[in-house]
Amino acid sequence: MTEPSTAILADGLTKRYGSTTAVDDLDLAVESGVVYGFLGPNGAGKTTTMRMLTGLVEPTDGAASVGGTPCTDRRELVDEVGLLPEEPPLYDELTGREQLQFAADLRNVRWETVADRALEMCEALDLAEDLDRRIEGYSKGMAQKTAFVQAVQHDPAVVFLDEPTSGLDPRAARTLRSQILDIAASDATVFLSTHILPVVEEIADEVGVLHDGRLVAEGPPAELTAAAQGGASDADLEDAFLELTNEPDAALGR
Repeated sequence: MTEPSTAILADGLTKRYGSTTAVDDLDLAVESGVVYGFLGPNGAGKTTTMRMLTGLVEPTDGAASVGGTPCTDRRELVDEVGLLPEEPPLYDELTGREQLQFAADLRNVRWETVADRALEMCEALDLAEDLDRRIEGYSKGMAQKTAFVQAVQHDPAVVFLDEPTSGLDPRAARTLRSQILDIAASDATVFLSTHILPVVEEIADEVGVLHDGRLVAEGPPAELTAAAQGGASDADLEDAFLELTNEPDAALGR
């Protein structure tokens, strides 16, 4: 039996901005082919962590690699990763199809080599009929679908998703969750950050909880849930999250 490989590795990863420590001595080891849910309240350091892991920000201390490539080697890293940030980089003057072609060009990938995969995903997400419309006329959900497809159309080994279901209706959100599971089933790794904890509970293999820049818990969702509220039978991942981060219920919109 083949041993799983490590897709994401962080050792003492730290980012400081002046006297403020955004991420503090973070250690991670995420295996290939898993969905890793990365949770934390606003300001916990999740986005900063993702930006370091994707080469957009250099760490103050520590080191990290994705697919064996150091995260400081941005030129090599671009072939390994796909990134859907919370604010997707889309151009209103382009059509959806032109946006996807442009994203391929930025990676020096021929559109012809990714077109079938991209169009198949657009079809699944009910976006195909709108690909020749300008993005300025898209709804938030349509723009989010486009951003998701451009992040994964080149079949990256590791995909980083920040609030991927934002702006999607329930049917589209379910389809996107299915797409995420398909990506992981192909032995790619999905690093998923979201405030919608039922999504993480449904699809994540492992969960890491970040609080004040530090990793305060890690394990399978069921394991974290079982420890919540003294092992109460009706506890869920939200209960575990609130206990681990000492957040009031209002933090999750309760």
